[in-house]
Amino acid sequence: MTTPLACVRQLATRLEERPSDFDALLEIGADRAFVLLGEASHGTAEFYRLRGEITRRLIEEAGFEAVLVEADWPDALRLNRFVAGRSGDTLMGAFGDFQRFPQWMWRNVEVRDFIAWLANYNAAIHGAPVGFHGLDLYSLHRSAEAVIAYLEGIDAEQAERARQGYACLDHHGDPLHYGRNVAFGLTPSCEAASVRLLVELLHKAPHYLRADGRRAADAQFFAEQNARVVVHAEEYYREMFGSRVDTWNLRDTHMAETLAALHGHLRRQGGKGKVVVWAHNSHLGDARATEMGGARGQHNIGQLARQRFGAKQVLLVGFTMHTGHVAAARDWDGPVEQRWVRPSREDSYERLFHRSGLDRFYLPLIDAASAPLEAPLLERAIGVIYRPETERGRHYFRSSLPRQFDAIFHLDETTAVEPFDTGEPWRKEELPETYPFGL
Repeated sequence: MTTPLACVRQLATRLEERPSDFDALLEIGADRAFVLLGEASHGTAEFYRLRGEITRRLIEEAGFEAVLVEADWPDALRLNRFVAGRSGDTLMGAFGDFQRFPQWMWRNVEVRDFIAWLANYNAAIHGAPVGFHGLDLYSLHRSAEAVIAYLEGIDAEQAERARQGYACLDHHGDPLHYGRNVAFGLTPSCEAASVRLLVELLHKAPHYLRADGRRAADAQFFAEQNARVVVHAEEYYREMFGSRVDTWNLRDTHMAETLAALHGHLRRQGGKGKVVVWAHNSHLGDARATEMGGARGQHNIGQLARQRFGAKQVLLVGFTMHTGHVAAARDWDGPVEQRWVRPSREDSYERLFHRSGLDRFYLPLIDAASAPLEAPLLERAIGVIYRPETERGRHYFRSSLPRQFDAIFHLDETTAVEPFDTGEPWRKEELPETYPFGL
């Protein structure tokens, strides 16, 4: 019987830092409608670079039409206008709307290089530009403002209705304050108003789209998506202080619906609706193969996309690492630092991959040959906070990798992304002298 270690050595292909490193992935992903590219942390340079290189080939060789990332819709929309050649921004200026913590997730050198390439690619092609969009729902107030701004340019009366309808959001500042006040009965909910305004925007779309051209259709769709963000964000912040709804599920349902909405919009504009997604492994790997979907009852984008569109239309690709450095904070809203990542645990997939001796490799998981890897092991997940002192409980979950992903890229040692903006703590945290015995 083949052992898990022998299975890895048999199936894996070592990365040579050549375009051919991605040939096998392109072969199984080019004909799919959705390729979802993950990451084991939000601050690893190699994950961003690899996703960028894979995405370039998917765009150039397989006709993918949009990139959808784990960022807020209005923030990414400014970058979308830049890459489409429809803004007066400079390259650096186009990142100006990423002001919410953690800014370094998108305000970094690796994303800048991809955006520069995408803008140049769009400028050179004839036809619809490849878009760059956001998946997330945290932009409650900014999305409401964007809906009003759109309506002011096309329907002044409806803009005033939107201004009045969204007014109940304006008295709370931080959306968390809104959610808490509504949950504790201190202020009325904006739920009915936000739903009504979305319905009215959809209902009036034929009237607003009398102007010919893709730009009018894009502007309407972008406004509709901002209105959807308001509806889902209002519920998300309100339920954060309740006990009946899992807010993880609310967020990932919104992300999956955003993916479906963008797919549909691209098809209505004459495209095939082919979309690349960049988000964390925990969002993109099928949750049913993890303790998230089992013990916790959580779902995610990868699971929902497979269920909605079929597994043969969706390629799920994970990225893992053994050790290195990561850009992360110690606390929420804290400064970004270069944090040293402890070597992976003995009972993890990452340690199994390290023991293979292959260093950096691509591992397909789509056929029966990967069966020896199905027995669940731990898998590491680092978000924007990294606290190694509580790593087992905070940064690991149990999964069955071949059921979670269709393929994996593993990197034994990685480096931190390079943020545009760093504070005093931006330094490389070296290996502690007392490791592994220090507390």
